Amino acid sequence: MRRQTTTSGINPAGSSRALRLDPLSLPVSFDAHDVRADNGVRRVELHRERVVLRRAVQGMRMAINLRVTDFRGIALRGIDDAQMLVLLHRDPSLSIPLCVSSDREEIAAAWQKWSDIFSLPQLTEEAPCEPTPRRRRRNAIRARRPKFLVRRRGGGSVDAANVHRDEREIIARN
Repeated sequence: MRRQTTTSGINPAGSSRALRLDPLSLPVSFDAHDVRADNGVRRVELHRERVVLRRAVQGMRMAINLRVTDFRGIALRGIDDAQMLVLLHRDPSLSIPLCVSSDREEIAAAWQKWSDIFSLPQLTEEAPCEPTPRRRRRNAIRARRPKFLVRRRGGGSVDAANVHRDEREIIARN
């Protein structure tokens, strides 16, 4: 495999030319727009099995490693007069642009190729994706009773056979 650089046909972020990544030449490395990162740019390394996002936020450099299976699918977004293919993640800030073009046949072919390479479904996206809400932890009774009391048996009705009435109590005294 050969290593790709920013001069190997991949357009840097902010370029006037359309973004077109070739799914058959993975691994690929390119710069993408990121509003949270310093200088508004993050470095994306795209492999068949994983994605590495490198960015600096307030001077702190970080690398986020994600499996391709963590992504929801390849989404088609409409922007102004063109369309964009995006590797869609549940967290919108982790979604990755793959291809931008105004040619519908080119987008359809690229959409199929990316979907086949990553084994992810093809999605259409009309509205921006919201992050999924947090899952509810444990069960409803956990908030009402302490954990050790949930494990213990509760006090039931008193068994009538064990109650001794009108008898004298035997107590051993010194």
